[in-house]
Amino acid sequence: MGFSGHLFFARSNRPLLEAPVFDGVDQEQKDAVHTWWPREGGWQTLQFGNEIWEDDDLPALVERTGAPACVAQVSESSLALVTGLGTDGRRRQAWLNLHVAAPFLTEEPEDVDEVIYWVDKPEFHEAVGRTRAELDAQVPSDAAGALAWAAAAGSRPASQSRIEELLRSEETFVEELFDDLLDALGSPAATPTAPQP
Repeated sequence: MGFSGHLFFARSNRPLLEAPVFDGVDQEQKDAVHTWWPREGGWQTLQFGNEIWEDDDLPALVERTGAPACVAQVSESSLALVTGLGTDGRRRQAWLNLHVAAPFLTEEPEDVDEVIYWVDKPEFHEAVGRTRAELDAQVPSDAAGALAWAAAAGSRPASQSRIEELLRSEETFVEELFDDLLDALGSPAATPTAPQP
């Protein structure tokens, strides 16, 4: 089984886990948090394996840190919905691993009695194809939104074509794709020698 949970990426001059937005997390859950290698400038990534995050918490994190932040909601290491929020309140989203997201987002017809039979039908595969095409058509605007988020964070991101390439790419572990996206968005390289906040 892969990882399911949340990846938080934000800038703080203190350990990110000390932010008040995480005050409701019990100590056992905090002890289980995996902290990725830091990035220069106080950028930090936390990996929570528990469902402790509410959508309204992202504005609180941005307000507390005074910088844009993003969170990736990961399912079984196979797909992720990344939500970025700027200090201006602009919210931007993008899916990672579209080939996995498409079947997940395809709605079943109301007359389907058993989902297991629906996924074996040609109609299901046709519906997934339509969903994938819709997701693919959104990639340019999703990439533009990601670039705008990066600019607000003071980063120097790669070209839009590179971001689109990543949003269309497939990785076995979506966490690696998230890390590649952070790199492409111009976040300082993660390194074990980066200064700790």
